[in-house]
Amino acid sequence: MVLYLGEERVRELLNWDQLISTMEVALAAFSLGRVLQPVRNMLTIEEGKRYLGIMPAVADDAMGAKLVSFYPGNAGIGVPTHFAMILLFRPDTGEPLAVMDGRLITEMRTAAVSAAVTKYLAAADSRVLALLGSGVQAHAHLQALSLVRRLEEVRVWSRTTAHAERFAKQHGAKAMTSESAVRGADVIVTATSSLEPILKGKWLKPGAHVNAVGSPRPTWRELDDAVMANTLVVDSREAVLKESGDVILSNARIYAEAGEIFAGIKQVPASATTVFKSVGIAIEDIATAKLVYDAASRRG
Repeated sequence: MVLYLGEERVRELLNWDQLISTMEVALAAFSLGRVLQPVRNMLTIEEGKRYLGIMPAVADDAMGAKLVSFYPGNAGIGVPTHFAMILLFRPDTGEPLAVMDGRLITEMRTAAVSAAVTKYLAAADSRVLALLGSGVQAHAHLQALSLVRRLEEVRVWSRTTAHAERFAKQHGAKAMTSESAVRGADVIVTATSSLEPILKGKWLKPGAHVNAVGSPRPTWRELDDAVMANTLVVDSREAVLKESGDVILSNARIYAEAGEIFAGIKQVPASATTVFKSVGIAIEDIATAKLVYDAASRRG
């Protein structure tokens, strides 16, 4: 019987520490060529407002596909900008195993990947986090990054001041202008649907680390050219060169994939100012779905 797992059940079964470790293993396998995965096929329904993504992947121990709706037009109306469903199969026999809600998986695996990269690239004594964006990903990144660095100060900015103030009140953060939030911060997260850069390289202190997870379209940007001139790490070279305006429009040189760092193929100097550009790839979703399915099977 095919198992169905709704969002609340997925929430019960997902553990941040396990998820961060699973993302390291999955992305290392991807960069080592052990994952079969095309770049996401993104169908444009209405430019700037409605998209449907199709994301299959096959690994040694997991096979499946995610369908994800990306509706940036939902922002501000109380409806999430992302919804998703994931189908999981046995890779040896092709038998279907589970259908599960993918909205929370998308939210958590995105932040877990950033946390894994931050663990390797951010200074060990990082204490100040700046969040540009105050939505779902800001919340998830605060949770995940708190597990890999001892954060003492959290700053937040949003294009809607009231949203930043609400986030600050809920999480004990400080609402600030974008420049004030970034200057002196050790780790910066950009999680918006901005069409133009919201983060300027001149604001970054030497040795800072940036996790850029928003604006996932080839003509949209969160980061200016000065940010992109730093040491650039991506989740997938092929994917960012098709999907990321930050990479495409800046002509930035990609130093490494995250999986190459996790696998020990490449290392980044400890003093480097680093940027992780994440567009999200299918193996992250399928590996997370397998983690959820295995947990559900153990619990019965």
